[in-house]
Amino acid sequence: MQVDLIIQARWIIPVEPAGVIHENHSLVVDDGKIVDLLESAAASEKYQARAVEHLDSHVLIPGLINCHTHAAMSLLSGIADDLPLMDWLQNHIWPAEQKWVSEAFVRDGTDLAIAEMLRGGTTCFNDMYFFPDIAAQQAVAHGIRANIGLIVFDFPTVWAENADVYLSKALDLHDGLRHERLISTSFAPHAPYTVSDEPLRKMLTFADELDATIHMHVHETRHEVEEQRQKTGHTPLRRLHELGLLTPSFMAVHMTQLSPEEILFYAETGGHIVHCPESNLKLASGFCPVAACLDAGINVALGTDGAASNNDQDMLAEMRVAALLAKGVSGNASAVSAMQALQMATLNGAKALGLDDKIGSLAVGKAADVVAVDLSEVETQPVFNPLAQLVYAASRHQVSDVWVAGKRLLNKRQLTTLDLQDLRQRAAIWQQRLAEF
Repeated sequence: MQVDLIIQARWIIPVEPAGVIHENHSLVVDDGKIVDLLESAAASEKYQARAVEHLDSHVLIPGLINCHTHAAMSLLSGIADDLPLMDWLQNHIWPAEQKWVSEAFVRDGTDLAIAEMLRGGTTCFNDMYFFPDIAAQQAVAHGIRANIGLIVFDFPTVWAENADVYLSKALDLHDGLRHERLISTSFAPHAPYTVSDEPLRKMLTFADELDATIHMHVHETRHEVEEQRQKTGHTPLRRLHELGLLTPSFMAVHMTQLSPEEILFYAETGGHIVHCPESNLKLASGFCPVAACLDAGINVALGTDGAASNNDQDMLAEMRVAALLAKGVSGNASAVSAMQALQMATLNGAKALGLDDKIGSLAVGKAADVVAVDLSEVETQPVFNPLAQLVYAASRHQVSDVWVAGKRLLNKRQLTTLDLQDLRQRAAIWQQRLAEF
């Protein structure tokens, strides 16, 4: 049988079934999809491939899914460090955005983020930022998969002047992107403290009609929770529940402030959590009780947040920190195993986005979103367990090759759709502009 590609690897971790590690197996790809996973010797007998990759020291994993980021904010990395969230946001980030954010800013910042994400093994990102049309355009141009956030605020920004205009633009963009093979959309109201009840009600009506997911910062800091409690008499989570937002289509980002009762209550709604451990640590926002949330049956995915508060888009590092932090917070060394961390960065993200029928695991019939990590480096030797080395020891610089829907976007560390020298030049121009701000 003729196929497009066979990837022969030392190890393959398909994520589904959980805990399985194949040795000396091959992934067979045709027309952008996975058509088989079998022993390499059998693959050579059964299939004739137009291209064969021999990755004798590599582990193959599903493409990593960055389930929460603000891609264009890569241009703001390092601009306001070591500050608490509201000071960082209100006194530094928002003023910089008000002056500089434009279509060109989003185009260049998104390109910079896509390059970083691909070089770190991320094949899908869930974005939330201004000019989402430009972010979608750049994702399509460079072949990466993206879920584009249709942002909503109460107040005017460079993207829209009021909530009704945000929603109108959201509907137009959703309609314009619905035929893009690698693009999906979510409504993305910023946070409970920036979006009032009436726009949320309208948005929910549209989301129900379109069967769309909703992506929102929730319970990020103690200050947010207490301020909302004083204003409304409820925690943000309870308020959102009363409005009808908390369903299996809802992604709550951060969730660092949760009581045991709220964990159980949220689990009953079927909503998802997107955990951003590095950003939460850097902003001292608190700790999402991930182990307790998983034990309650909540689907927990991983995100980097924007590079202005992280300061990178490194999902391998995010996996490691998520696993270690969960152990420390829970006081249980068995909490969040290496396998669970990988699930959070792949299949759980796909579930949160409603894309688990397409991506998130190396399963026959799913898209060939595949990442190869070279474990031959001295930093990951010896390899008693490739999964443990991947999560606890490997660095993003060991990501050698990346495919999205069967198309190779990273070839032996070289990007195939982006010019690094051009990116450096564009980043330098923005650095000079922003330094003068």
